[in-house]
Amino acid sequence: MAAFADVVLRGLALSGQAIAIGGVLFALLILRPVRPASAAQPSAPLSRRVWLLVALAAAGLVLAQSLSLGVLVAALGAPSTWTVRDLAPTAFVEASLVKILASLALVGAALTVRRRPRVGMWWAILLGSAGALVVSAAFMSHGVARLDHRAALMTLDALHQLAAAAWIGGLVHLMVVAFTTHEERLLGVLLQRFSTLACAAVAVLITAGVGLSLAYVDGVQALLGTAYGVMVLTKAVILGGLLLLGAANFLAIRRRPHAPASSQQRLRRFVEVELGLGITVLFAAASLTSLPPAIDVVTDRATLAEVATRFTPQWPRLTSPSIAELPVNDPNAPRTDADRAWSEYNHHVSGLFVLAMGALATLHVTRRAPWARHWPLVLLGLAGFMLVRNDPGAWPLGPQGFWASMAEPTVLQHRVFVLLVVVFGIFEWRVRTDRITSPRSALVFPLLCAVGGGLLLTHSHASLNLKSEFLLEVTHAPLGVLGISIGWARWLELRLAAPDDRMPGRIWASALAVFGALLLLYRES
Repeated sequence: MAAFADVVLRGLALSGQAIAIGGVLFALLILRPVRPASAAQPSAPLSRRVWLLVALAAAGLVLAQSLSLGVLVAALGAPSTWTVRDLAPTAFVEASLVKILASLALVGAALTVRRRPRVGMWWAILLGSAGALVVSAAFMSHGVARLDHRAALMTLDALHQLAAAAWIGGLVHLMVVAFTTHEERLLGVLLQRFSTLACAAVAVLITAGVGLSLAYVDGVQALLGTAYGVMVLTKAVILGGLLLLGAANFLAIRRRPHAPASSQQRLRRFVEVELGLGITVLFAAASLTSLPPAIDVVTDRATLAEVATRFTPQWPRLTSPSIAELPVNDPNAPRTDADRAWSEYNHHVSGLFVLAMGALATLHVTRRAPWARHWPLVLLGLAGFMLVRNDPGAWPLGPQGFWASMAEPTVLQHRVFVLLVVVFGIFEWRVRTDRITSPRSALVFPLLCAVGGGLLLTHSHASLNLKSEFLLEVTHAPLGVLGISIGWARWLELRLAAPDDRMPGRIWASALAVFGALLLLYRES
């Protein structure tokens, strides 16, 4: 649990850092050179929005980094085994403190210039604080622990994070500033300038990323046989989708003066998804920082044949071992063949439910079967199955009674999750059948899918690099990517006008069916 919390906090810290640094760069390179066409539309209110967002992001970074330090201290155990004097000289703690101080300076400077007509000499503090964030981030990377090419790796990491902030962090400010102005000429100038900045940032991001990958992943087996390598691949796949969206937006901006009014809405919706995928990439990067580089994992690497076995199709397991065959009375007992068979059966039957939902959703988006809109009710059947099967040692199948089992944290979490599935199924069914008509309510489903897919990528039990754990979770990467695809494709379907919404609708429904099919292929042996 501590490892998962640490990854989430790292992701939040990276997001706050990107938005804060991206805001400084946006104000300096995009807003500062712009002159409004009339005094009635001054750029000062736009700048104030940027500086407020910078201050909020930097404050969030302070909180996330402080909590991350708290998780580290808690993971060390009782204070009797260590002292503050032992922790203070470590590179991680020193870099964390520098990052916190730089963020606080950025908060103060951003709030100050927000009330001033001109930034003036405050640029030195703003840029200095942003630079300190980048440098401290490099001192928290894998490069600082390397004996060879340490300076080069840290430089690449700093450039990688700076480019990510300029692009992904800048997208946040583009949404807040560019698409809220009513001055057509100002909007065009902002989009053109940011497009140029984003292209340069992408070039640096890819170059630095390739260099880091070559340094930390020593071959195909390391790429496919370690948690670090698979996460690099996953990050590359998401980044590929992000680049496609960015390229579409780039072309739309270049054609904008001659494009119809409908293209304006399409551009904004694509930028929303580009930003969502960008934040997901930041969380994937946070997951990478929690894993040792693939080049250092030798003994516990999985072979290509072992990985291929987990993706080899076989007939789903539709029979389950009995409770008597499971070590339900000993939660610390090692996993047995019966345990694995029980888990595979659960995944495969769950896959049948998800595949049914995907098939019905695909049928519904064809607009030939209106009755198929009731597909969210299948979630109630899935929730019932999960309630019975999640915890074999507890009620209703196991020897432990209902109330006694609720005292177990794992069982309680599972049952809360089952309740959430029931609530969500009913809620989405009401949305689909127009019993809930709020447009914002319809966005709950895509956001949950996108966030759930991202968390599936960041949540890994393979941080200890045990081969068995890695092989157990290697199938989670494609499921996470599919979850993200379902979420953002559904988002586009809801946010785009007809007929532009048809293709995203087909994409997310088909991806939901593929998600179910992958669950049917799940193997633990």
